[in-house]
Amino acid sequence: MIPAAKSPRRRPLLRHLLGDRNGATLTEFGLVAPVLCLMIMGIFDMAHAQYTNSLVHGVLQKAGRDLTLEGAGANQATIDETVRQQVLNVVPSTSTIQFEKLSHFDFSDIGEAEEYADDNNDGVCNDGEVFVDANGNGQWDANRGRDGIGGARDAVLYTAVVTYPRLFPMYGLAGMPQEVTLRASTVLRNQPFDEQDRSSDTGNCP
Repeated sequence: MIPAAKSPRRRPLLRHLLGDRNGATLTEFGLVAPVLCLMIMGIFDMAHAQYTNSLVHGVLQKAGRDLTLEGAGANQATIDETVRQQVLNVVPSTSTIQFEKLSHFDFSDIGEAEEYADDNNDGVCNDGEVFVDANGNGQWDANRGRDGIGGARDAVLYTAVVTYPRLFPMYGLAGMPQEVTLRASTVLRNQPFDEQDRSSDTGNCP
């Protein structure tokens, strides 16, 4: 069966539709909009994280100085709560804020493992090797810091870990996690209001 020839009236209409540019901008915007929104929200998200990080560092340094004063041990909860409230001013109320305080005899001890006699030269504390129990918890630790703010002249590592849900909903498209975790630390030395206790026990590696 031979198809019917196209009507002469249809040809100008087809040429008109092919050359019509009305709505092209809307179509192009529909292609660009998701990427544009992702970029804008990503910039806002990073800016908020940077601001929150700066705020946490600032309030933590102030709190750290307060903790080094004599008698600060009785005010630890109040100082922590002050930091918590200031951070909650810029992050959602569902955020979690955790504090870590480790005291050391000196600044050089921060982040160092407890010393031990590596008799078998395998680089591991084992086989009953003797170690210096610097933090007094009865076991060898990769960090010799003692929990708490310590005593006079001790170097204190004060850390806050803030975890909060992202404020913008585009994190999934960018492959980012739903929560942001910020970690800030400050190191200060307690005031010399007494003699420093440098006593420590020894133990045996497992």
